[in-house]
Amino acid sequence: MIAETVCSAVAAAGLGIAAVTAYRKRFLAAARLAAYSLVPLGLVMTGVVDWVADTAFSPTAWAGFIVLGASWLLFASTRAVERRRGGTRKERKVARAAQTEAVAPAASAPSLGPAARPANRPAAAPRSGAGAGSGEDFSDIEAILKKHGI
Repeated sequence: MIAETVCSAVAAAGLGIAAVTAYRKRFLAAARLAAYSLVPLGLVMTGVVDWVADTAFSPTAWAGFIVLGASWLLFASTRAVERRRGGTRKERKVARAAQTEAVAPAASAPSLGPAARPANRPAAAPRSGAGAGSGEDFSDIEAILKKHGI
């Protein structure tokens, strides 16, 4: 009951201010003020204000909001874990299948550690001349590619 009275008073005050604004020959602003001031009156007439007031003071409604919040947290956390793992289970399965197909059957698994470089690596000859910086020694890259069977 109080909410309806307050909304009606706000609408009446807004329409009064709109009338004063229209008297000052600012018709566009007056029309905008009238539109804003009619919103609370429309909300009262449609029953939205009653529904909001009933919801705000209902423990069941607040429990429902808490359940919705918990649901949202579960969705957000599972999505974050899914992104961290690299997609859904189906996407990870497809990626693993593609990864095993990408490696040549005779290639060995890459080794990690200090023995990753080949022992019989040829020494790089020092280059001289104008193009010394632009033509780099690609023997390391060739050795890695040969190691992986490429």
